[in-house]
Amino acid sequence: MLIRRCEGTRSSHRGDQGENGHRQTQDSGSFWKGRSGEEHVQRSPRTWPGQRCLCRGLLSCQAERLIKSQVALLDVDICGPSIPRIMGLEGEQVHQSGSGWSPVYVEDNLAVMSIGFLLSSPDDAVIWRGPKKNGMIKQFLRDVDWGELDYLIVDTPPGTSDEHLSIVQYLSSAQIDGAVIITTPQEVSLQDVRKEIRFCQKVKLPIIGVVENMSGFICPKCKNTSQIFPPTTGGAQKMCADLNLPLLGSIPLDPRIGRSCDEGRSFLQHVPDSPAASAYEQIIQSIKDYCTYRSQHNGTDE
Repeated sequence: MLIRRCEGTRSSHRGDQGENGHRQTQDSGSFWKGRSGEEHVQRSPRTWPGQRCLCRGLLSCQAERLIKSQVALLDVDICGPSIPRIMGLEGEQVHQSGSGWSPVYVEDNLAVMSIGFLLSSPDDAVIWRGPKKNGMIKQFLRDVDWGELDYLIVDTPPGTSDEHLSIVQYLSSAQIDGAVIITTPQEVSLQDVRKEIRFCQKVKLPIIGVVENMSGFICPKCKNTSQIFPPTTGGAQKMCADLNLPLLGSIPLDPRIGRSCDEGRSFLQHVPDSPAASAYEQIIQSIKDYCTYRSQHNGTDE
């Protein structure tokens, strides 16, 4: 996940109408201009299903703790849009008006946009090459009527492919706050995550820190911790120490997280006193502290 505090004014400019009825813009930098105090977050998940559940938890935590904040989630996983189900929005539709596409709202202050809302069935496959994916991402940024936002969270597919390059390019002038990288403890995941970290460095994208998901299982009876995915090379903690990156937090395995995502419910509302919920709170606070620091220092310190 990448986060960057934006300076400037939220632009209502949507460009001129093209021949096909879609709005056109002059350049990629004009797709989005964040208003003062707005956060742009891009999340780079691993291939494990629990990462999307993690995103739901972070979103719910953010919206609930900052009840006056307007939070939006943009799902740019074009070929695997699972966000509608996780957010409890499966079957919802996107409506279009003179001001653009209206996102789907979970709460009054939590909006979601995904290609999943545009499919006739959740099981439909999106078989697109890069240019068509990029066009859809561009349209999400340009044509969705988000209104005034405090936080924009961009959920990306695994890897470092078209979607990642496009979203970084299109939001370049919006000054993304930074990236939150999500991993699991075992080396097979860390190996891919190191590539994503290198990607962020190459495109000069700040890294807020790393979250270790599925970090052990805490028995609800005896409270002992068992390592389901052993950190054979030291896990995220050692990787962060080696690469001089902050470890934002470690979230233990909890079957109730997966169940909540399958049912489209907020895990934090369902089990607010669990160790995983406490970990979510810690991670959100770390992200807030980072954004506050960057805002106070005008984003000059990486």
